Amino acid sequence: MRGRTGTLILLLSGPVLAAAYAAVNYAALRTASGTRGPDPADPMTSGGLTSLGSDLWWIVRGIALVAGVAAAGIAVVGLLLRRAARGRGPLLVSSGVLILPYALGLAAAVYNPAPRLAGFYDHQAFADALPPYQYFSAVLLLVAALAQAVGMVRAYTAARTASPR
Repeated sequence: MRGRTGTLILLLSGPVLAAAYAAVNYAALRTASGTRGPDPADPMTSGGLTSLGSDLWWIVRGIALVAGVAAAGIAVVGLLLRRAARGRGPLLVSSGVLILPYALGLAAAVYNPAPRLAGFYDHQAFADALPPYQYFSAVLLLVAALAQAVGMVRAYTAARTASPR
């Protein structure tokens, strides 16, 4: 029973960590928007972010959405792999297809658009005000991908040993 719970936790950690990536970046963008002080060239929006922070939030939400949907798909495939039945081959192929958007989201997160967009907007003070943890937030998506990969392997091997072919 312990192995089943661990596998389930590993599989479901992907969507949770994708949401954590979005939350961490939102907190960092709020911090950078609030500590810069009023700037007439970059006014505050209704959400408490500057216009640069709002644009970055759209990018972060896109990254989190792409990675989160792929992570949810991989979690569903992993849960389906846990059952001992035929048809595990096509499920594994579909999980391989889901890796592509996951990798795209991870690559965009590692690229870290925040300081680059701040440079494009010519607001280096915003990039300087970003908390240090924002630069390492992409690690959350990497950990999510690795945890789900281990969960998929554990689910596949548990189902395979339960019903050998």
